[in-house]
Amino acid sequence: MSFQEKYLCGESMDMYKASQHHTEKTHSQGLHFYDDLQIIEHEDEPLNRAERLKAVEKPLLAWYHSRARSLPWRDDPKPYRVWISEIMLQQTRVEAVKPYFERFMAAFPDIKALAEADDDYLMKMWEGLGYYNRARNLKAAAIMVMEEFCGQIPAEKEELLKLPGIGSYTAGAISSIAYGVPNPAVDGNVLRVLSRLWGDTSDIKKASVKAVMEQEIAEVMPENAASSYNQGLIEIGALVCIPGGEPKCSECPLASLCITKKRGLWKEIPVRSAPKPRRMEEKTVFLIEWNEKAAIHKRPPKGLLASLYELPNTEGHLTADEAVWQVKKWICDKMQTGQADQGGCAAITAHMKALQVVAEPIGVAKHVFSHVQWEMVGYRVKILCENNGNTEELLENISENEHFFMVDKTALKEEYSVPSAFGAYIRLLG
Repeated sequence: MSFQEKYLCGESMDMYKASQHHTEKTHSQGLHFYDDLQIIEHEDEPLNRAERLKAVEKPLLAWYHSRARSLPWRDDPKPYRVWISEIMLQQTRVEAVKPYFERFMAAFPDIKALAEADDDYLMKMWEGLGYYNRARNLKAAAIMVMEEFCGQIPAEKEELLKLPGIGSYTAGAISSIAYGVPNPAVDGNVLRVLSRLWGDTSDIKKASVKAVMEQEIAEVMPENAASSYNQGLIEIGALVCIPGGEPKCSECPLASLCITKKRGLWKEIPVRSAPKPRRMEEKTVFLIEWNEKAAIHKRPPKGLLASLYELPNTEGHLTADEAVWQVKKWICDKMQTGQADQGGCAAITAHMKALQVVAEPIGVAKHVFSHVQWEMVGYRVKILCENNGNTEELLENISENEHFFMVDKTALKEEYSVPSAFGAYIRLLG
């Protein structure tokens, strides 16, 4: 006796058999087999973990084929498009990704274009998505694909894992969705869905828990429906077994199999260990304006927000007078390095005294990164004029490796990638 014959009976068995013959006509009539396709579990013969996961297949696939959202990368699942979408979807909502995906595809339509991308332009096209290392890894991986895989994204999980920025989940997603290879793709959605299915109280943040789940899925995943199977589990986690709220169990094709539903434990499952507290950092941010230009600074090539452009800032919360002093000091530093031969320290002191700088408070803001939170105070700083010296020439010739340099305000908005951490202040530019 087959698994289905053992646990399905009567009308349920009829529905199971009917589901094997899904047709376009049925879909057009608005009928959905999964609505009635529920596995009947006998109380005296409970399913073990493997059997419960095996029982998921048919209702899951029926539900996915009738309920899946239309998404640009799903409707045209070429390897390159799948890869870009999966990287973008890390830490980012689907609806937020859609416009960025289309813009990115227009800018970099293929692997070659991405591998040859100008770094600043690449960052500008990624602007708003955050976690900018993802974009840097995309380019590095594209270069590697061009050099080592003849411009073709590999289908094998082992080869995909060699590419920068690709881990177990992303490799499984690309290989299964783009190539149909039966590799698990276990993300946060899948961890939540299957933890609830099994009533599993293991900590889903542990790598060992994810590894076990991947192995269990690999043992039952249908070879001819790997894409739909993986995407179905992800989709249920996104739309039905949702994070941060009560799951929509009445809409779930796996409801009759779900131990968490039977026991009413959705608030307790999945189990996650408490995150480490974020480090708090105080910063003062300067919106420096002069002659229809604004000041920006390029961050170091390594570390947080590496190589991106930012508004000038310093550690701690400064008063308005301290903010004025800080800007003058930055300019003085430039004069010391670039104009020391024009009168020495005395000339520099004279320039500093003549320099007119005004600082106006423009409010507080905060930005939360994964491991650190910035608590910011901001000042609009205007460099007005200078009665003795050549400040104008000085400001015109400040380079990127200085404390700040001046750019046209329109260019700042259109050409330079400034992280959203500074968004509250960038919006105040005239």
